[in-house]
Amino acid sequence: MIGNPDDERLVELADDDDLVVLPDQTRDESELGWGGYPSYDDDDARLLEERPPHW
Repeated sequence: MIGNPDDERLVELADDDDLVVLPDQTRDESELGWGGYPSYDDDDARLLEERPPHW
């Protein structure tokens, strides 16, 4: 029986520190997920985000 070439192939594994599988907190667990508003450092950022699309 002939062996599978994949059995002898060297596989490089990724560094686990750089790999993010799941976030620490999901959107459901945040204030936004419960209908809250995001916190902004100034009112300008909030007003620009809430600007209607027709402006």
